[in-house]
Amino acid sequence: MNRLDPPTQARVINCLIEGCSIRATVRMTGAAKNTVVKLLADIGCACAAYHNRTVRGLKVRRLQADEIWCFVGAKAKNVSAEKKQEGWGDIWTWVGIDADTKLVVSYLVGGRDGGWAKEFMEDCASRIKNRVQITTDGHRMYLDAVETAFGADIDYAMLQKIYGAVAETETRYSPAKCIGCDLKVVSGNPDPKHVSTSFVERQNLTMRMQMRRFTRLTNGFSKKADNHRHMVALHYMYYNFCSVHQTLRCTPAMEAGLTDHVWGLEELIVLLPKPVVRNSTKEADLVKKALGA
Repeated sequence: MNRLDPPTQARVINCLIEGCSIRATVRMTGAAKNTVVKLLADIGCACAAYHNRTVRGLKVRRLQADEIWCFVGAKAKNVSAEKKQEGWGDIWTWVGIDADTKLVVSYLVGGRDGGWAKEFMEDCASRIKNRVQITTDGHRMYLDAVETAFGADIDYAMLQKIYGAVAETETRYSPAKCIGCDLKVVSGNPDPKHVSTSFVERQNLTMRMQMRRFTRLTNGFSKKADNHRHMVALHYMYYNFCSVHQTLRCTPAMEAGLTDHVWGLEELIVLLPKPVVRNSTKEADLVKKALGA
């Protein structure tokens, strides 16, 4: 089968990472649309697999967790029953970030109910080897999820932000103004000075700025849930291993001790599955034998 050469693969991946849509990537690189989508699927699966086996055994002192909303195909209120079966509707990305190294410890794309919360927190717990202080927002699904995943050996606090009423004259989307915060200690003895969700919320902004699928009030949203997950996996792989943090002056993965250098796009491409080289002569002989020739 035909396969893009590594320089073209790097250009395509770079376009996707920098927030270009699929069609814009096609116009900029000259690659076919189906080829770009196939490459996104391959690199997304490869990045998710590498993150799953490598980002483990972490020493995390402060973990911040949050979830960010998006949609596939259409918002939930506009989705028909048939399209809902195809995965259309609201979709959430759960994110856990180390407040010190800025490493994204875990992420999960799915719903926002208790089952997804437990799966996300259990994944976080499986990657951290020490007692940790956790801060989440006021989403009540975190209560059971954190207790199930970490037990009693944890310092856990919820930080609920209080927002003012939206102005009646507002006709387009505009976030409400935050007028205060309510801190609630749930378990252990969390340090009030470090009860915050600022870093994970800043990472949410980075997602919206760098992934076209998360941009509001556009038609660049995901049309398939799988492609949405692939793009999220690529984004976090690039963020952890390739992007130099402005404050740290190195990548989060370097700060966490997972690597000793800044990764380039060529190293991401190495993660791609190797093409299968088929023996056409052997296949032809097998076909002849099957036909009784």
